[in-house]
Amino acid sequence: MKSMEEVLQDWEAVIGLEVHCELTRLETKMFCSCKLEFGAEPNTHTCPVCLGLPGALPVPNKAAIESIVLAGFATNCDIEKRTMFYRKGYMYPDMAKNYQTTQGPKAFCMRGYLDLSVDGRGASERWGIEGLAEGDEQENITRTADGYRARVGIERIHMEEDAGKMVHLGGVEGRIEGATHSLVDYNRAGTPLIELVTKPDLRTPEEARLFMQKLRQIFLALEISDCSMEEGSLRADGNVSLRRRGTTQLGTKTELKNINSFKSLHDGLVYEIRRQAEVLEEGGIIYQETRHWDPTSKRTIVMRVKETADDYRMFPDPDLAPYDLSDEFIERVRAKLPELPDQKEERFRTSYGLTAYDARHLVEHRATANFFEACMHIADAALAKPVANLLINDLAARAGFEEGFDLANSPLTPKRAVELVSLITDDAISSKQGREVLEAVFEQDADPAAIVEERGMRQVSDTAAIEAVVDAVLAENPDKVEAYRGGKTGLIGFFVGQCMKAMHGQGNPKVINQLLAERLK
Repeated sequence: MKSMEEVLQDWEAVIGLEVHCELTRLETKMFCSCKLEFGAEPNTHTCPVCLGLPGALPVPNKAAIESIVLAGFATNCDIEKRTMFYRKGYMYPDMAKNYQTTQGPKAFCMRGYLDLSVDGRGASERWGIEGLAEGDEQENITRTADGYRARVGIERIHMEEDAGKMVHLGGVEGRIEGATHSLVDYNRAGTPLIELVTKPDLRTPEEARLFMQKLRQIFLALEISDCSMEEGSLRADGNVSLRRRGTTQLGTKTELKNINSFKSLHDGLVYEIRRQAEVLEEGGIIYQETRHWDPTSKRTIVMRVKETADDYRMFPDPDLAPYDLSDEFIERVRAKLPELPDQKEERFRTSYGLTAYDARHLVEHRATANFFEACMHIADAALAKPVANLLINDLAARAGFEEGFDLANSPLTPKRAVELVSLITDDAISSKQGREVLEAVFEQDADPAAIVEERGMRQVSDTAAIEAVVDAVLAENPDKVEAYRGGKTGLIGFFVGQCMKAMHGQGNPKVINQLLAERLK
């Protein structure tokens, strides 16, 4: 197969997402009083309502509707006052009722959008931005200094109930392929679920990944879900098709089902774009089908031919009257909106003088944003940038490599973080020594200042003391001084090394370099 870069020269990818989020912060299910509890004994939280037994009447969960209205406000949606619940034909063993209660074409939340900032290597996936100047607009994007900003439309956010859980035994990785038998756990059946459907505005796998990531940040800020992708409370279906560059007609789409990680979403879409391009260029046909992304083999696999709206046989639920939202209810929900990630990012920029890049990457994770704010409550404003660098560069790397890393409960407290960056900015230790001290904080659970004193790491910054060492080194190496002045400027590293050796590694490199530059003119 061709690489992504080669494919996108001739083909444009059109991507839409369907994001499913379980409202795990609620106490009960969508239409009954059964308890919501992840990991409970199978089939212990069920009742006639969530199993769809005859004569059982559903009652909408008001708290769940409040959650979806919050989600609508946070994603710039219009809130519809009058909506209906529908029954959708769902003929699988994990749905005891053989239908799913959902919403029709008109949902609680309609016509929204999110803005994405795409930079770095991710921006390179977007074809044709190289020819745009900063501020130029093209389709749904605006060129920025380090990438571009994309506006992604949201078709709707609708309310529905989740299905049960299939447990396949005897196969590989718990999947149905190769399984000898399957079990069904109906505990999850009836769980309040919101589904967000984007417009087909995404053009690259990176945009899809960033959209999913930003949506997770928003839902976590709203505290409507734990958004655990590993446990399935946040998952996405990716719809992708290709069309020749310069054309407007949409191609036949395939659906990647139940993606449960940002990496899988990105990598699955990359593979599917490359696969579709190969099929089309060989004269083949793309079928509208649902596919599964296998991260082990790194390919997509056909699951089933994609259902159409007619296959679902949707009709208004006869047990549920049209649902009306009062103005009072809507405004009460609006008043509960917390500070959202975009607002926090803007505040970090204006209040602490951070760059857009630093503010955005701090806000990506609630843990780093909260830690940064805790630091700034006790730190001088001048330390905002070094504290941000510590979190983005050093701690982000640790979080990426250490499974289960929990910054909030780690030995590095905000007080210790501020103490560490102060030692560096005051030239008590170098940046390189700072990384050594950081490791020691985690290993010893000790204060940075105590570690510096214990290891004798404090730098000598006294100019008079360093001058004597510099002069001695230059006097001992007259041939190299002459060579340096003759154009071999790379010898500066030799002189710095000799000075640091003479000072047993405790000389301030910045002061040493300044004095050498003066003496070697």
